Amino acid sequence: MLGRSRGQKVAALENARYMESAQTDYRETLRSFEPQSEFFIGIDSDGCVFDSMEVKHKECFCPMYIKALSLQPVSKFAREVWEFVNLYSQSRGSNRFIAITRALKLLAERPEVQRRGCKIPLTEALEEWISRTNPLTPKALEEEYKKTHNPEFEPFIVWSVEVNRAVKEIMRGVPLFPYVRESLDAVNGRADTFIVSQTPTEALEREWKENDIYRYVRYAAGQEVGKKSEQIRCITEGKYRPERMLMVGDSPGDLKAVKANQGLFFPVIPGREEESWEELAQEGLKRFFDGTYQGEYEDELIRQFSECLPENPPWS
Repeated sequence: MLGRSRGQKVAALENARYMESAQTDYRETLRSFEPQSEFFIGIDSDGCVFDSMEVKHKECFCPMYIKALSLQPVSKFAREVWEFVNLYSQSRGSNRFIAITRALKLLAERPEVQRRGCKIPLTEALEEWISRTNPLTPKALEEEYKKTHNPEFEPFIVWSVEVNRAVKEIMRGVPLFPYVRESLDAVNGRADTFIVSQTPTEALEREWKENDIYRYVRYAAGQEVGKKSEQIRCITEGKYRPERMLMVGDSPGDLKAVKANQGLFFPVIPGREEESWEELAQEGLKRFFDGTYQGEYEDELIRQFSECLPENPPWS
């Protein structure tokens, strides 16, 4: 952790006050919802409802990461690292700034990269900012840069802006996974359903409305609210019994978020998404509503999910 001067500490305090104010409306909106059912279901979006993770990371996030951070001399290895961190490991679904920090650290450790003499951008300032900032949004990083003028932030801001531009240009016509509609139909009127995601709220609402499925949910909780565990807590605290709370997600972060709130987890297993949604529609929801989900059934699903996402990269 970097040491901070008095000026940096003042800037950090101002940033914390700014972000606290920015989150207030979102959090109060979530807290104000009155239950219409005894059951809560949270559903992630990218890679879970929409078959979007592969195209979003391979065509938007990764190319801009190579371009903005001048990783062209080691592009092959940079791409391998990015896809491992964001698609095929336990860090799948991480916030973009946490993901890029891990990707750069793994990249810098690779002997092939070291032999090529490619300069890997420093991440110390970004890590220090991550450690004290919530939520981790592009706007928050831009505000931090305006206060500190730290040049280490510049490539990450450029990258984030370019990613957002690429997403708007490229992410069109991304389909729902099969059996998503059947699952949403099955819970309609039986549970209070919310989107729980680290995607910006505006994008969530737009994508779900374009596919005529926003009508199934009460609200879209996006990255502006904070971490997924905070989103779930704001919605559910004091309203639902733990065994009547279910999170449907495709990343370990989804599992951790709902378990931090003592709820249940249904995994949409990467590479087996259609099979997972069919299981939810035909068996998982029935068990959730009749009280036989928790225990052996959930444990086996989580075991299969954990096995498909390793912690360490294959090249290590």
